[in-house]
Amino acid sequence: MNSSIVFALMAGTMLPLQAVINARLARPLGSPLWASAVSGTVTTIALVLIGLATCRGLPRGDGGADVPVWAWTGGLCGALALAAMTATAPRLGSATMISTVITGQAMFSLVIDQYGLFGSPSYPITSRRVIAVCLLIVGALLLSKRTST
Repeated sequence: MNSSIVFALMAGTMLPLQAVINARLARPLGSPLWASAVSGTVTTIALVLIGLATCRGLPRGDGGADVPVWAWTGGLCGALALAAMTATAPRLGSATMISTVITGQAMFSLVIDQYGLFGSPSYPITSRRVIAVCLLIVGALLLSKRTST
């Protein structure tokens, strides 16, 4: 199996784990937002330490003025996703929350790919890709149905 796929699968296992850990932290902190803030702070510290250990120096400062304003907003996307997953994991359950997040990611990814948004390469929407997203929607719906035992 391709090492990038294995790495991506490993990353995928971290999302539900992070959501349930943050949801547990939200209880004593009184809010999913505060738990997400703590998680984001730990993430920042970890990334700075990993960057210092592996990137041989600090980030370059040249060319920052040439970057479009929207390129600086990725952290906002992460903050919103983190807070939403922290807030919804206890209400939906991990499987429903993650399947819904993945479905949303795939749906918007089709749009990004189709139009090459944000400087990304363009990949056309095909019937195969639409069917794949429809199957994700069905899967999310099936996981969201609670069964009584």
